[in-house]
Amino acid sequence: MLSILIPTYNYNVYPLASQLEKQALDSNIAFEIICIDDGSKSAINVENEKINRLKNSKFIAQTKNVGLSNNRNALARESKYENLLFIDGDSLLPDAQFIVRYKKALQADTDVIYGGRIHPEKVEANRKLRWKYGVFKEDASANKRNKNVYKSVLFNNTLIKKSVFTTIGFEKSITEYGHEDTVFAYNLSKIKASILHIDNPVLHGDVDLNEVYFKKTHKSLENLDTIYKTKMIEPEFTTFLKVFIKLERIKLNYVFAFVYKILSPFFAYNLKSKHPSLYIFELFRLSYFCHINLKT
Repeated sequence: MLSILIPTYNYNVYPLASQLEKQALDSNIAFEIICIDDGSKSAINVENEKINRLKNSKFIAQTKNVGLSNNRNALARESKYENLLFIDGDSLLPDAQFIVRYKKALQADTDVIYGGRIHPEKVEANRKLRWKYGVFKEDASANKRNKNVYKSVLFNNTLIKKSVFTTIGFEKSITEYGHEDTVFAYNLSKIKASILHIDNPVLHGDVDLNEVYFKKTHKSLENLDTIYKTKMIEPEFTTFLKVFIKLERIKLNYVFAFVYKILSPFFAYNLKSKHPSLYIFELFRLSYFCHINLKT
């Protein structure tokens, strides 16, 4: 039995829901599909309302924007089955065996099964920043992900026992983009949840524009700063925070904060351009984090 849960915001999820319905029916598994729009009040929801016509499926349009974390919590509350499969609304299914592979993986009786995510082979130049980061930093085979089972969990395309999800839940205070997955993965490690990584990826369908992802990264780092200062996670859980702490110990965080002040126009120019550099992106991330960490 499977609850397929799709958080979305201002996006047409009906094609994805239709594919999932067909695959679930073909696989002969008891299922439900629930999609919740996070208060976008978008005209696109006219299309999303068609989800209500699908078998065992419903679409809910929230009137208030509560953020991705709380939207995922709401989806879990709406579900009725023990196995929860979370799929972001902008995902694409690479083939017709997606549900079948998860049905087979359920036989392992593990707490969490993560199928992975991949990016398209190419994108327009004005989407290269998010694409490069996804391809070179996030996309990984199950064999590679299984070497560090907790850190490798990105919550899109994750199948989790409802009892485990309810025990942890997503951090309610994180209402904007960034690092809600990091906190959730850390909490999974704290309870020693069993994790199985498999090769059953979704395709990242709506790759952010460079300018959009550059802005989102600012917010993500601000969230991480709050997470770090309020001790939601142990810093050693993330490579990024481990690097920051080393810099802080020898006072180089002041140098990096100064670098951000001097180079911020250059960072914006390069990372919004058609040829963004991942090396410059990493320097931006670290220097901006040092900058905001000293300010707050």
